[in-house]
Order: sequence, then structure tokens, then C-alpha cells
Amino acid sequence: MRGAFGKPTGTAARVEMGQILISVRCREKDIATVVEGLRRAKAKFAGKQRVVVSKKWGFTDLTRDEYLKLRAEGRLEYRGVHVKVLTGRGPIAAN
Repeated sequence: MRGAFGKPTGTAARVEMGQILISVRCREKDIATVVEGLRRAKAKFAGKQRVVVSKKWGFTDLTRDEYLKLRAEGRLEYRGVHVKVLTGRGPIAAN
């Protein structure tokens, strides 16, 4: 109980309204488990939180359907946890 009375010590994160606190990637079969875990965890944070399931693929800006279509066409360049969409512009040798 050290420091139980007096001024609070330490630092806390400053967050804005609508700011993303946690982002999780998982398989589709595990979505229900992750949502339940985040629902239980949000009680540990001050304020009001929502758990949102994104329609995007991983951390990309593409929806699932767009991602699968572009991958089948071979128009994605993998860059770690995200991808770059190849537009077909640029040097002819690169296309």
C-alpha cells in the first residue's frame, strides 16, 4: 500500500476521443474470442470504449474482397505487415 494517500504518482497515456487504443489482427475463426477478450478488458480502462470489428484486411486500407481480388491478379507488393497496390504505371520493365 505504499503511496496509498496523497498525490497520484506516475504517468498515464493521454488519449483523444475516438482514438484507437488497441488494434488486433486474428483469423476469422477467432474473431468471437478476441471480441470477448476486448469486451472484458475495456472494464480496466477509464471512460467508455467500444469494440469494433473492421471490414479491412489486416492493417491495410483494403477490404477483404478487394484484397483477395488484387492478390489473385498479382497486383500486391508485400511490405511487412502491410501491402502496396501496384497500379501498372511506371517503367515497362517493372510491369
